Amino acid sequence: MARLRTLAFNLLFYGLTIPVVLAAPLVALAGPRALRRHAEGWARAQGALARWLLDIHVRIEGEIPHGPFLFAAKHQAMFETLELAWRIGAPVIVMKRELTQIPLWGRAAQRYGSIGIDRAGGADALRAMLREAKEARRAGRAVLIFPEGTRVLPGETPPLRSGFAGLYKALAMPVVPVALDSGPLWPRKGVKGAGTITIRFGTPIPAGLSRAEIEARVHAGINALEPAFSAG
Repeated sequence: MARLRTLAFNLLFYGLTIPVVLAAPLVALAGPRALRRHAEGWARAQGALARWLLDIHVRIEGEIPHGPFLFAAKHQAMFETLELAWRIGAPVIVMKRELTQIPLWGRAAQRYGSIGIDRAGGADALRAMLREAKEARRAGRAVLIFPEGTRVLPGETPPLRSGFAGLYKALAMPVVPVALDSGPLWPRKGVKGAGTITIRFGTPIPAGLSRAEIEARVHAGINALEPAFSAG
C-alpha cells in the first residue's frame, strides 16, 4: 500500500509541477509578488498531497519570525525546501548552481530570487553569492540556506560549509536555526512512509558573533532533533 501511495503522490505532484513551471514566466510578468504567490501555491500543494495520499503531517515547534532573518536549516529531503519556503514567507533560497541551470525550472527559480552557488567556484562564487544575498536583505526578504551544503542522511551531523560563516558576517542578520527530521519518512529514493515530520525553529541568534561561536550554535541548533547529537 505504501508503494502505491508513493506512486500516486509522485504522479500527481510532478504532474502538477510541469504546468506550474511552464506558467511561471507568464506569472512573472505580473511582478515578483505574483510569482511568489504562484510558488507558494505549489509548495502548499506538496503538503496537501502528502497529508492526503501519504498520511504525512507536519508539527511546527517554536516561533517563526518574519522579516530579514537568515534561516539556517537541516536538509534531509526535498520536502523541506518547499515546506520552509512557504512557512517562512517567500525567502531567497541559497541552492547549488546546478539546480538553477535546469531548463525552465532553473529560470523560474532565478526569477523567484533563488541564489545559485557554485560549490567548486571558490572565492569568486562566494563573492557572487554575497552580492545577491545583500540585494535580498535590502529588499527586506529573509534568506534560507542549508549550511551543511547538501542533503544528509538521518543521524549525520557534518560540519557546516565555510560559506555560511561568510554569509552570516556579510549580511549581519540574526540567524534562526531550523532542525527537522524529514529523512526517515521522505527518502531520496524508494517508498515514503506515513507519520509526522517535526520542524523546530530555534531562538534567533544575534549578528556579530565570532565564526567559531556562530558555527557551534547553528550546528547545535540544526541538529537538535538528532538523537545521538542531542543526547551527547
